[in-house]
Amino acid sequence: MPHAPRIAFVTIGQAPRIDLTPEILARVGSKIDAVEFGALDDLTAAEVAAMAPRAGEASLCTRMRDGSEVVIGKDQTRDRLQALFDRLDGEGFDAITLLCTGHFDHLGSKTLLIESQRVVDATVDAFSLGCQNLGVILPLERQVQEFHVHSDADRKVKATHYSPYSGDRLAAAAREVADCDLIVMHCMGYSEAMRAEAAAVTNKPVLLARRIVAGAVQQIV
Repeated sequence: MPHAPRIAFVTIGQAPRIDLTPEILARVGSKIDAVEFGALDDLTAAEVAAMAPRAGEASLCTRMRDGSEVVIGKDQTRDRLQALFDRLDGEGFDAITLLCTGHFDHLGSKTLLIESQRVVDATVDAFSLGCQNLGVILPLERQVQEFHVHSDADRKVKATHYSPYSGDRLAAAAREVADCDLIVMHCMGYSEAMRAEAAAVTNKPVLLARRIVAGAVQQIV
């Protein structure tokens, strides 16, 4: 009998992600030997605080094991992810799923890697012919400007912010992008319940990052 695929689910925060991984696995629907890892696992509070974004460094928002929100620097996180991937490459996983929609330069793995940012952005691009006005919901206000710097010049992008870990402005954020053709909730922390609320407020199609990534995982199990 074929073995269940052994997949490492890697968060940029701390594992386990009880708010995230169960929803992905339920949507995949197939038997998976899922093992969770976090880039911040086993760090002290002081060590995590030291990973706050430095001057000029892009920011990332993630969840700690106790449910609290932290903001960390992208470059520092990339270094910890690479070290973790290097270790996982020797542990016999069939695939690694990176549970973050941030883009990391020069991040590599010898193991099959499902990179959430690329999967989500490719899906959004598939809607490009009928989507000239894209709405994007991001966790942090500071990420809105960072996102515009890297956005597609051929498409009008309107970005807003709502934190899935500490925010209470989902309806307000959804209204701010309600005039767009398509809306993407560009963070793995956003849940299906949040997507449903944003869709109800805007009456527009809303793409959910974790739902898209679950579809990618489903293709290999």
